[in-house]
Amino acid sequence: MRYFIEISYNGTAYHGWQKQPNATSVQEVVEDGLKRLLGEAISVLGAGRTDTGVHAKQMIAHFDSDSSFVETDVVYKLNAFLPEDIAVHSLYKVRPDAHARFDALSRTYLYRISLTKNPFSFQNAYFIKYPLNIAKMQQASQVLLGYKDFQCFSKSNTDVKTYYCNILKCDWILVKDELHLVIKADRFLRNMVRAIVGTIINIGTGKLDNDDLYAIIASKNRSKAGYSVPAHGLYLTEIEYPENIKL
Repeated sequence: MRYFIEISYNGTAYHGWQKQPNATSVQEVVEDGLKRLLGEAISVLGAGRTDTGVHAKQMIAHFDSDSSFVETDVVYKLNAFLPEDIAVHSLYKVRPDAHARFDALSRTYLYRISLTKNPFSFQNAYFIKYPLNIAKMQQASQVLLGYKDFQCFSKSNTDVKTYYCNILKCDWILVKDELHLVIKADRFLRNMVRAIVGTIINIGTGKLDNDDLYAIIASKNRSKAGYSVPAHGLYLTEIEYPENIKL
């Protein structure tokens, strides 16, 4: 049977989602937990790759198993195996051809900016000490909805067939003493969200103007865009799938 597993994690202690040599990843820890619990080699494939230090409020992955088990029991027992910074929320059967990455309709990310120095959020939000023009930042974010090619925000030397992404939502929301970017798209390029945030922050501080954003996108050149903001403020928050993917 093929299963989807819903996970959340604090990425601080991990070198991203994807398994890699000589570094601890979330994928590796989850696979080890399932192997111990089910007594078989398990390969878990995630909906995407979060970078080192990036968090996930919802990551979906799929795996195949020959074992017979009650899904809720596995969730309970697996959470007992996993460290405190990784949690499993659900496990359910899906179609045999279901794919956590390729069947995803959209992904949503949140980036948290702290507008005040806060000793209780500095590990989970990026502190900006300069005043920000939030209205200009919101205007800039709406510019992105009119484009598809985002090579200028992609990490260099990335092995992808296309830089086209369909951004469905891109809004700045003021939440108490934090400014949040909520961005939703059918797919994202490597480092794309962090580069977008860094570029729009430069607009908010007055280093760039909204007109500069048009030139940056047209250039298709990563060096023209803004800096990449720190990973600790970024969260993968939601992944959407077709309703008929579940059995």
